[in-house]
Amino acid sequence: MFADTRPAELDAGGSADAWAAFRVGHPRERHALLRQLRDGSVPIHLNAPDGAVLTTTLWALDEHGLSFAAERGLPQLERLRDADEAVAVAYLDSVKLQFDLHGMVLVHGAQASTLRSSLPRAVYRFQRRGAYRVRTIERYGPTARLAHPAIPDMQLALRVLDVSVGGCALWQPDDVPALAAGVTIAGVDIALDGETRFHAALTLHHLSSLAPHGRGVRVGCEWQLAGPAERSLQRWIDQTQKRRRLLTLG
Repeated sequence: MFADTRPAELDAGGSADAWAAFRVGHPRERHALLRQLRDGSVPIHLNAPDGAVLTTTLWALDEHGLSFAAERGLPQLERLRDADEAVAVAYLDSVKLQFDLHGMVLVHGAQASTLRSSLPRAVYRFQRRGAYRVRTIERYGPTARLAHPAIPDMQLALRVLDVSVGGCALWQPDDVPALAAGVTIAGVDIALDGETRFHAALTLHHLSSLAPHGRGVRVGCEWQLAGPAERSLQRWIDQTQKRRRLLTLG
């Protein structure tokens, strides 16, 4: 749900407060993100309620609102203006930004046209799927607990080596019966730290040796997550990314 130019359905399956961890709270931080979109001429996808999508760039922002580039004659412009609202989606590196726009007004000038809107009241930031991978810290003991797919009575606790929104990598010790690529395992219990735990299904994709002497195998996996689990994972990646950025600055 976070991988394309369509907006995430923030109200699906619960209240918008379920997404509070991804909301940019401070007005100055929201303004800084919008400035990056403007200064980098970043493509922004404006999604109207009827499905119309206009890809544009942010020309200007001030205390009164935002101004987007608008090419005359495009049918999406009229539909956005008539709808009076849109959901904007854009990417800054590995981060997906999403925000609501209201009060859409199409302004025609002598040289160019612009699409104006009020300032967004909230901006949400999500980690782009597969774009940022977090290497876990061994002393925290992140683990995946699962039944061996070929030996259901054998319960495994495998170390989680790294994590992304799209999947994870597990360490299979050489004394564990081999896991097979292409298998999907349901009911996997993931514990990334003392507070971040969720259930997932894992599809095993890639198996590769970690050392030349066969001390273990790296198993690349793809998640299948329910909404609450995906939010927990997004929150953990976001917080880990922020902590490591602060350590680098320090």
